[in-house]
Amino acid sequence: MTDGEKRVTHFGKALLTAALLFASPALAQDKTVEWRFAHWVPASHPMHPSAEAWAASIEKASGGTIKMKIYPAQQLGKAFDHYNMARDGIADVAHVNPGYEPGRFPVMGAMELPFLFANAKEGSGALDAWYRKYAPKEMADVHYCLTFAHDPGTFHSTKKKIVVPADVKGMKVRPANATIARFISLLGGSNVQASAPEARDVLEKGVAEAITFPWGSIVLFGIDKVTKYHLDAAFYVTEQGWVINKAKYEALSAAQKKVIDDHCTPQWAEKIAAPWADFEAAGRDKIKAQPGQELDALTPAQLAEWRRAAEPLYAEWAENARKSGYNPDEIMKDLKDSLTKYKSLY
Repeated sequence: MTDGEKRVTHFGKALLTAALLFASPALAQDKTVEWRFAHWVPASHPMHPSAEAWAASIEKASGGTIKMKIYPAQQLGKAFDHYNMARDGIADVAHVNPGYEPGRFPVMGAMELPFLFANAKEGSGALDAWYRKYAPKEMADVHYCLTFAHDPGTFHSTKKKIVVPADVKGMKVRPANATIARFISLLGGSNVQASAPEARDVLEKGVAEAITFPWGSIVLFGIDKVTKYHLDAAFYVTEQGWVINKAKYEALSAAQKKVIDDHCTPQWAEKIAAPWADFEAAGRDKIKAQPGQELDALTPAQLAEWRRAAEPLYAEWAENARKSGYNPDEIMKDLKDSLTKYKSLY
């Protein structure tokens, strides 16, 4: 080997040594972990590819040291249990619907109130940005990641149309969340609790006569096979959150924590929400095109009637938040300010 070749070889070794010394901690020294990510919608649901893209981005950003195996369709537990599953370590990341647990998350309950969200895309960014202030207290037993919303949902019924608040009286309704359940009670209806995957069954058997659901998921879960009437209005949204087991997050290196933090942001909330929002919005036209389906749009007077009917619901939410040690006026102002900033206030 010539002196020149020796110098090149030495220089190459020096570069390699320097690269190893200054390599990203996520590449050079972090332990590889594999997390279990549990959610409860089927793999055919548009949220599932978003979860896959999120997990793949984390794996890439961590230099392959944070891997995730996704368990859809309630494989690790029932939809209602996913928050506790993350808390208890049954899952390392879990998709939760806080509205499935009435009274447990009073702050989050604010966004379940009707007629607040104009859309789910920018609205999801607004929702996540707003809730970050409150999550450390309200979800103290998990590591909060992000929250997003589905596209606005509405009433769908099997035998009797719902157009004005009085139509709900005497009906058995599967509600989307705790707040909508309370609204149904205030209107004189009764609630039938069932998770999304169980919804068609309770309608088909007559256990429930109506459901509050977004449009696309009505088709996805086959609920359009048993419904006939649809209230054609942007009525409410339901929160969907991703939370992480605290011990698993704390066990990560500083570099790995940064990767997770970079993927738990309002921007990622919007990214995750967008495909689902488009899917749900497209469901309306699919249902409209089906024979035997009736969509009833609201007149301005009917919309005003619904808003008046919801006023006691707002008052009850405020009182419950106050009893839980929160300032409801501050919460609502923060939420509306965030929705205004993100151009998604109803």
